[in-house]
Amino acid sequence: MMTGIQQDGTSTTAAVSGSEKSIREFLAIADIRVGGDRPWDIHVHNPEFYTRFLAQGTLGLGEAYMDGCWDSPRLDECFNKAMSARLEDKLRLNWALAVDLLKSRLLNRQNKARSKTVAKMHYDLGNEFYRDMLDPRMQYTCAYWSGPTKPTTLAEAQDAKLDLVCRKLGLKPGMTVLELGCGWGGFAHFAAEKYGCHVTAYNISEEQVAYAREYNKDLPVEIRLQDYREAEGTYDRVVSIGMCEHVGMRNFRVFFETIHRSLKEDGMALVHTIGGNRSVTNIEPWLGKYIFPHAMLPSIAQLNNAMEGLFTVEDWHNIGADYDKTLMAWWENFERNWPKHKEVHGDRFYRMWVYYLALCAGSFRARKNQLWQMVISKNGLPGGYATVR
Repeated sequence: MMTGIQQDGTSTTAAVSGSEKSIREFLAIADIRVGGDRPWDIHVHNPEFYTRFLAQGTLGLGEAYMDGCWDSPRLDECFNKAMSARLEDKLRLNWALAVDLLKSRLLNRQNKARSKTVAKMHYDLGNEFYRDMLDPRMQYTCAYWSGPTKPTTLAEAQDAKLDLVCRKLGLKPGMTVLELGCGWGGFAHFAAEKYGCHVTAYNISEEQVAYAREYNKDLPVEIRLQDYREAEGTYDRVVSIGMCEHVGMRNFRVFFETIHRSLKEDGMALVHTIGGNRSVTNIEPWLGKYIFPHAMLPSIAQLNNAMEGLFTVEDWHNIGADYDKTLMAWWENFERNWPKHKEVHGDRFYRMWVYYLALCAGSFRARKNQLWQMVISKNGLPGGYATVR
């Protein structure tokens, strides 16, 4: 029976529990050692780590980290190692996860009532908190580091992303643009200021809408506190940046039908979304409980199925490798400004947020997750689409 943990993560008795032995062998598949001296190795501070991980999988792993049961000098690289070795595929599906999986298939977790949960829980944390973590335009999606301008700062890379979207859509002065899910209004501001467009945007986060309205008050931008499904009118262009992940499998068709009915006959749309390499019906359990409730990452197959008969896909661009660098830049900003928020949020929130940023950075570094920009047209563009990068 194990009675304690030493600084190097080994048992204080000769006997090692079955849970510890199983987890050590499991992590060794990804070349991760308990008590090792490499940056991606882990250090266990409480033996509960082993039983919680074994019993609850990735949910238990994340909650044990939040509770201070374990650490890693380079948590992001630890996750990269684990995901590159596909450890999650080897985890036993326990009853709790099986029930959650069943619910995700039977219930519409992203209906209008439930869709407000993530807005309240995640996006309404406070504009100051996000202002201290993000770039000046408050872009909470992947930046574009690999473009022709070769940005060196987060602000430059986010502007490069916004300009890429505008160029892909061929925006011109006077065009009308519908944005589904506008965040803090950064794209609307950029498109109106730099390209002379009139933007109407929909968002259900009260904090974000208040900020976006103030930010865009001197520009031809209208921010509506409404669900995307309530969008009205027809537009030259439709754009959605970082919202499709919150739409959910049961609503993908409605999402694309909304884009379709909102576009003029010769219109184009761009959907910017995180995506996964395989079709799923729910998000990773820890992320679903603590960060993005009811979210899920679409696959190519699910998106294609939802668009079938509605659109011609003109371009499909993967910039997922750039998300790793974006997340690490957010993490650096978060750490630098954490003292300003520590008293309000506390240590457990700090560990939750570090875990979230590191987990996501590791997933993109391992190429488990992608970031797709899809350009779609309602009737196909005469002569085809000129690729923009």
